[in-house]
Amino acid sequence: MLGALAAPVQAQNAAPQDEGNPLVNIFKYGGTTKPPEAPPNPDDVYCPIIDVTEGGSSLQTMAGGIVRTQIRLGQLSRACQPGPNGATSVTIGVQGVVLLGPGGAPGRFNAPVTITVKNGTQVIARRSRQAAAIIPAGQANGSFTVVEDGISVPANLARDFEIEVGLGGAPKPARAPRRKPAAAPADG
Repeated sequence: MLGALAAPVQAQNAAPQDEGNPLVNIFKYGGTTKPPEAPPNPDDVYCPIIDVTEGGSSLQTMAGGIVRTQIRLGQLSRACQPGPNGATSVTIGVQGVVLLGPGGAPGRFNAPVTITVKNGTQVIARRSRQAAAIIPAGQANGSFTVVEDGISVPANLARDFEIEVGLGGAPKPARAPRRKPAAAPADG
């Protein structure tokens, strides 16, 4: 008889550790089993402000010393959501405008937008897009929009990354200083 009573206790003890004791679970969770983990709160996800790369806020095209067009960044936005395994999924939006200068003519213009997500000097993702802006006849400007999503920041960097946006190609790395040639030995 004692062996028959001990069997259910052993079966309860054989339950996985994360399930806990059904009796304790009733008091803790209101049921005999532990409820599934709640998804991460999107408000708790780190999402840095967007920086504009140095010299990347506008571009001009010239013709014979006269401005043809000027491309400018306008509104910038970002959204960060919890991703799988502690990663962060980042979506970045860029809106800008193309303005005609005195030497410009209406038409279609491409705005080269570069989006970089990095941690210090380590580039996590870099995306370059040609955003089209159309300036119709009789108008002096047109706008463009880029939305880049699907950028995943790994869990180990999800609390310390930066977002940069700029017009033109990717920022050029700092140039190494030139070494001066060695001085000629003095004849003596």
